[in-house]
Amino acid sequence: MTLPLQRTFHPAWYQGHGKKAPYFEGWYYKFVDSSEQHRWAVIPGIFKGADGSRSHAFVQVLDGTSGEATYHEYPPQAFQAAKQGLDVEVGPNRFTLHTVTLGIDTPGRSVRGTLSLADLTPWPSTVTSPGVMGFFAWIPLLQTYHGVVSLDHRIDGSLTLKGKTIDFSDGRGYIEKDWGRSFPKAWVWMQTNHFDTSGTSLTASIAVVPLLGFSLRGLVVGLWHGGELHRFATYTGAQIDELAVNDEEVRAIISDSDHRLEIDACRAEGGVLRGPTGLDMGGRVPESLRATVTIRLSALSRAGSRLLFEGTGRNAGLEVVGEVSKLLGSIE
Repeated sequence: MTLPLQRTFHPAWYQGHGKKAPYFEGWYYKFVDSSEQHRWAVIPGIFKGADGSRSHAFVQVLDGTSGEATYHEYPPQAFQAAKQGLDVEVGPNRFTLHTVTLGIDTPGRSVRGTLSLADLTPWPSTVTSPGVMGFFAWIPLLQTYHGVVSLDHRIDGSLTLKGKTIDFSDGRGYIEKDWGRSFPKAWVWMQTNHFDTSGTSLTASIAVVPLLGFSLRGLVVGLWHGGELHRFATYTGAQIDELAVNDEEVRAIISDSDHRLEIDACRAEGGVLRGPTGLDMGGRVPESLRATVTIRLSALSRAGSRLLFEGTGRNAGLEVVGEVSKLLGSIE
């Protein structure tokens, strides 16, 4: 099997070998300690600008408790990625499938330490559905590609931030990633793996994406519960029955022929990350790590519906970005 084919089957790997500008790729690592008092997102990545002058590597850090977000820029040559496997270096920082080592020391923020990741829960990958994007992963030249590396896993180790050491032992983590030319025009994204029922994780994304000259309201939702992944996606035939967004909450009802998933997310204050626009990393991405998401999963049959799970996820990541009206209305 050729390396490009192997990479399609392994979205966690660096996909940018040989890709021309404009191009970006970034991994999203989320860390929550066992006390749930410390919530962090760390995002390493690379941006390749069309003219080269804006090309750079980066590490973004979001303190989900205070909302403080910092962007740490490195020269492009400071970015190194293995051809096989997830192994990315950005300056003194290294990110793999099972370890994260940070060595950030700038006037804006100092973060040092190593975290280990164990018992990862990957999104399944098959020939017909290589990852979270399903068969869309095989379509070339999409604006954005998405991958879920681990829905839920254990964290151990500690980080020292501004001279204070935070113990993340027995914490919970999550990893996903994006790559392509730029982010979509609008999206709603949420993620939480802090339910009262352990081993339950939700990741959900609804976005306006261009496809073959048209705009499509794409849907990808994964609910990991009881050792089973419940998938609701455009490519599985799932549909959005209801979507409402206001300053306080996001409500969605999603269904397919067998199940219905009701989502009620309460928004919370957060920080502002940077995202790719195609020209630079100047896009503003407001994100909270203090949202809550209540879900109800029901089985559907001719006899009616049967509740399978109901719970509220804490420490939820939540983004509402761009022209949200395009998500709510008709798409052309």
